Amino acid sequence: MIQYYQNLGQDFQEYAANKKEIYTHNKPFPHIVIDNYFSEEVLDSLLEEFPDPESNVWHSSNQESVQIKLRSNWENNAQVPKHTYEMINFLNSGDVLRSLSELTGIEGLIADPYLTGGGLNCILPGGQLAVHADGNWHDLMKVHRRVNLILFLNKNWQTEWNGQLEFWDEKLENCERKIDPIFNRIVVFTTHDYTFHGHPAPLMCPPGESRKSLIMYYYTSYPRPQEQTSSSGVHRAEWKITHDGGVYKPIG
Repeated sequence: MIQYYQNLGQDFQEYAANKKEIYTHNKPFPHIVIDNYFSEEVLDSLLEEFPDPESNVWHSSNQESVQIKLRSNWENNAQVPKHTYEMINFLNSGDVLRSLSELTGIEGLIADPYLTGGGLNCILPGGQLAVHADGNWHDLMKVHRRVNLILFLNKNWQTEWNGQLEFWDEKLENCERKIDPIFNRIVVFTTHDYTFHGHPAPLMCPPGESRKSLIMYYYTSYPRPQEQTSSSGVHRAEWKITHDGGVYKPIG
């Protein structure tokens, strides 16, 4: 497995060099979608150890019409499942950090070994995540959040179940891209005060199904450019649009 991840790290460096122009010019903000990067066998091992919804490793984020989801809340490394731990170590490795800096044009990216807000996510039927701008600061490490990486783990996902990752324009007038959360799909995107995203429509998957993902956040020790910063200063997620009764509605 060590050799497998080492080879992947080399491959990702080449991928990043070839795709950085596409990343930069994708709309409504810099991002890229990568399909089938990992072997199915490796991701199957993550699925096999994915915690049940009743597991005590989950923290429930339940704010009606804003976010209804489960997020891993590991107190120590011993609680992280074996194969998930290996994947996290790879995604936090120097090879991946260098590649992400190449891809995004953001130098000196820093991983989050504390997985503050990151880690495993599980959305059950009826769950949702309103359109929002991410929090911009890591309280413990005192660094600025710059890049998100999402690895989706959903086999046989049906579009009619909702759960698409939505990217909205800066004025919050239009959803410009919807990305199905399908198995072995990676989404990398720049995050700042105007990169509005979410999956606001409540999930309509059948009982026993859920929207599963592994999420990683990356930071810099220096602040974002001024044009990426609102007047809010240091802030947590800023909720903008929910989906209620089949229609989008502003929050607040």
